[in-house]
Amino acid sequence: MPLPFRKPKGVEGASVESQPFGKPGGTNERPTDVTETLVAGTAAGRVAVGAAGWDADQAVTQLYGSHYQSLVRLAVLLVRDFATAEEVVQDAFVAMHGGWRRLRDPEKALSYLRQSVVNRSRSVLRHRAVVEKYAPKGLPDAPSAEHGAIGELERSAVIEALRGLPRRQREALVLRYYGDLSEAQIADAMGISKGAVKSHTARGMAALRSVLEQT
Repeated sequence: MPLPFRKPKGVEGASVESQPFGKPGGTNERPTDVTETLVAGTAAGRVAVGAAGWDADQAVTQLYGSHYQSLVRLAVLLVRDFATAEEVVQDAFVAMHGGWRRLRDPEKALSYLRQSVVNRSRSVLRHRAVVEKYAPKGLPDAPSAEHGAIGELERSAVIEALRGLPRRQREALVLRYYGDLSEAQIADAMGISKGAVKSHTARGMAALRSVLEQT
């Protein structure tokens, strides 16, 4: 099955041997979400799924179809640019495809993707800050159609207020109230403790409320 995104170099022909994980009773029908399949396989008493138990193309393609759009929307709020958000998410999927054999817990594949998107978004913002600091001032680029669409979103007072928050507070609020993630999931995605998530969320909400009350 062809991937809907680019493969990393050296991946062609490197798919591992796949093992079918059908439903109990002998059928081979799979749930549409690969994470459901992996969980179902373990719950049914099968041997725990290792990285070699799923073909990378099958697993990552199903994850891509189920979660690509939501991950892009999440990345847009973090990097503030639609085209860059798409690139961040595609790179996260490519990295997962290339490292599927080394994935120790496939049931947490979506969690790994979220963490990858957050980390790559941080890298983008750090690089952007350096470029903007040293780049010569010139005429602004003509806005693209995508930029115009995102511009509608950027005019929201809430989005503007979010941009002014410290990075970790912004990430915690986006993941909690936009991504609808639990504290444990946010902690995993941000690489911090649940206590730190509570602290960043509370401080972020207080700062956000203060800014919005002044507008």
